[in-house]
Amino acid sequence: MNCSESELFSELTAIVGEQWLKTSPADLTNFGSDWTKAYEAKPIAIVFPGDIDSVVAIVKLANLQQIALVPSGGRTGLSGGAVAANGELVVAFDRMNKILDFDPADRQAVCEPGVITEQLQQFADDKGLFYPVDFASSGSSQLGGNASTNAGGIKVIRYGMTRDWVKGLKVVTGAGDVLNLNRGLAKNATGYDLRHLFVGSEGTLGFIVELTLGLESKPHDPTVLVLGVEDMSATMHVLKAFQEGLTLTAFEFFSDKALKHVMSEKGLQAPFETECEYYTLIEFESLSENDLDTAMTLFESCMESGWIVDGTISQNSSQAKNLWRLREDISETISRYTPYKNDISVKVSRVPDFLKEVDELVSAAYPDFEIIWFGHIGDGNVHLNILKPEELAAKSFFEKCAKVSDLVFTIVQKYGGSISAEHGVGLLKKPFLHYSCSPAEIAYMKAIKKTFDPNSIMNPGKLFDQ
Repeated sequence: MNCSESELFSELTAIVGEQWLKTSPADLTNFGSDWTKAYEAKPIAIVFPGDIDSVVAIVKLANLQQIALVPSGGRTGLSGGAVAANGELVVAFDRMNKILDFDPADRQAVCEPGVITEQLQQFADDKGLFYPVDFASSGSSQLGGNASTNAGGIKVIRYGMTRDWVKGLKVVTGAGDVLNLNRGLAKNATGYDLRHLFVGSEGTLGFIVELTLGLESKPHDPTVLVLGVEDMSATMHVLKAFQEGLTLTAFEFFSDKALKHVMSEKGLQAPFETECEYYTLIEFESLSENDLDTAMTLFESCMESGWIVDGTISQNSSQAKNLWRLREDISETISRYTPYKNDISVKVSRVPDFLKEVDELVSAAYPDFEIIWFGHIGDGNVHLNILKPEELAAKSFFEKCAKVSDLVFTIVQKYGGSISAEHGVGLLKKPFLHYSCSPAEIAYMKAIKKTFDPNSIMNPGKLFDQ
């Protein structure tokens, strides 16, 4: 840093105003970290820009004074991508939280990056439309962070990832330039689509300061089944059968251990009396009465084939929401155990064999730890959660888990999978990036970063080291 701390704070105050520069220990901890518990937050300060011009001014000041910047959105990340652990300046987008424009013909909403996911979902609903990117943190995650990590969630099997709904971006690059990318166009064949470089870049190329997001027609009467499965390989037969007969909007799974934690913590009822090793949750659009008949026929066929051992189906929207809670409340329920999370993916067809191999490895490596499985099996994404014993210090727990991650990711590589399906790389997955990306790919990514961020001020140390 080329200037003193007081000089820096004075210049930042001139940009955003005194009330929007925070330096209290509580603010530094809150805004300098995310949901990961493995790193201590140590930012120099938190700054809250109110518009794009302020963001540009902050980035140009950071270049001039050689100050590293870390973006902060809803701070719901699970890979340490929003952690400021080395005296960085945190740029929090909480003030930039407006939906700026909407056109019903385009079915697009123009949003500032601090808009909460649920805020856009409700806005779309009020307009008779639907924003389909959905996950457990939708009540606190911000759209800018969603795009920066290419967030996925529970509807990917039908609607895809955040990337599929980003129709345009305004970004401030690490050099302080404002780029208006794609501008909401459905067709645009004018060279490289730089918008997609910024989606999933975790703030390492620049800051997303405006998003144009597509909206969709509302799903008609979503109906939910929860089915009990003893053999994971059977889920592929169930998926194929239901996909051929119905329009699926979700195909999730969770283990019996996960279910027991949710039932105990949230006071929820089991979906049916039979206890099973695993459960699948299927959501489909009930477009006509024939769809319900088809669902029951498929259910009976899967029972007769021995693929499932029991099941239930929602009769109304209230029951559907309660069944969803069995899956959606898992992350919050187990958070008190400080879980070590692995967010991994393979091709859908390879999930059962992959999960079996990883489960055997992890169970042998951690015989005294509780292993919780759940995830989006319909798109090949599974979440491995290892729960910290109460008596074990967090530092020791994370160190022990990290040692076995090499072995887990070796299996991921063997199956041609990804070490991070939807949570990003950040700090937590950085040592393992080579399991999913070749040396040549990583070299090209570093070259791209150097182009957009010549002084390496944008979220340095995330994804890879320069």
